[in-house]
Amino acid sequence: MTEPDLTPTPRPRVKMKPKSNARAIRHGFPWVYANELVTDRRTKKIAPGSLAVLEDETGARLGLVAVNPESKIIARMLDRDPEAQIDVAWFTARLSRAQDLRAQLYDAPFYRLVHAEADGLPGVVIDRFGAACVVQPNAAWAEAHLEALSTALGEVTGCEVILKNAAGRTRSLEGLDDVNAVLKGAAPDAPLPVQMNGATYMADLTGGQKTGLFYDQRDNHAFAARLVAPGAAVLDVFSHVGGFGLAMLAAGAGHATCVDGSAAALDLAQAGAAASGHGDRFTARQGDAFDALAALAAEGAQFDVVVCDPPAFAPAKPALEAGLRAYERIAKLAAPLVKPGGYLGLCSCSHAADLTLFRNASARGIGRGGRRGQLLHTGYAGADHPQMPQLAESGYLKSVFFRLD
Repeated sequence: MTEPDLTPTPRPRVKMKPKSNARAIRHGFPWVYANELVTDRRTKKIAPGSLAVLEDETGARLGLVAVNPESKIIARMLDRDPEAQIDVAWFTARLSRAQDLRAQLYDAPFYRLVHAEADGLPGVVIDRFGAACVVQPNAAWAEAHLEALSTALGEVTGCEVILKNAAGRTRSLEGLDDVNAVLKGAAPDAPLPVQMNGATYMADLTGGQKTGLFYDQRDNHAFAARLVAPGAAVLDVFSHVGGFGLAMLAAGAGHATCVDGSAAALDLAQAGAAASGHGDRFTARQGDAFDALAALAAEGAQFDVVVCDPPAFAPAKPALEAGLRAYERIAKLAAPLVKPGGYLGLCSCSHAADLTLFRNASARGIGRGGRRGQLLHTGYAGADHPQMPQLAESGYLKSVFFRLD
């Protein structure tokens, strides 16, 4: 009887084109774009998510990459060691490093546990909610290794529930489906309470947006809360589950109005206000944010603090100009609603609109709204959303707070 051949199959090799920027890869940039790689017939036949050894134009090995010939980002750097084994032990090492950082930063296990490339797991987002984790495998390689990732995640965190959220926009760009799944345990049958900045937020891990809660704004919520005087009236536009509004209520605001297009999100915000003991000082207003801002102005409404935290108006460069006009319009509509001496916070999660462009659009909008202001504070995502210095996209979130005349 012939013994089976257990020799590992050699990994395919992919090569960067002459004059492509291999030096950027050596210096830590994690992506190779399709126009930088030799895409011959052999490369095009590599199955999405497969592992390959990346070489520069001379044949020198740069590291182990995940390849997806169907994506504009054709290769993602996984490990500088071309011989690395992407198994449970490999994931355990990466997840342990990420977990150790968050455990040092936060008193309770409610945070973004993995922030994609910045934590060495390209395209992977993991948010932790106590004994539950929600994973977004937004790249084909992560989907292909989801079982090993889930096993390691359970071992590192001890979480009893692990859910897969397939709603990420980039999954379609990677040729992936939008089917959610339970990877471990049983999905919660009710929203989970999350304590942040003295408020209680309700996170819907199965039916809410993204993973159920936006942890990235935690520090900006805290800054907005510092602007609140006792009894202040505050307005939170694009509020989702009440992020800024509930934090300001916890800081002593007399009343918070939250505006969002989603009735389900506002129901969670109302539940959070009640759980925080502020249900009688909370008003939900459903509808288009632009229309709501115009209607509030027509009603003569005025607030001590107004914060607008819209979705990404400029998710990519082709949408940049239209996105900047939308940010300017938001500022123009919001500025007249701020009482003299009050505060206006404006946020952007569009990585295509850098801080300077966003800040300038916000200032123009405030001016067009007939107001002038001092720029008090510029905020970013919290430390559980670390930035990869070589990758601007990892620093997508920015907020600017003005004191208006």
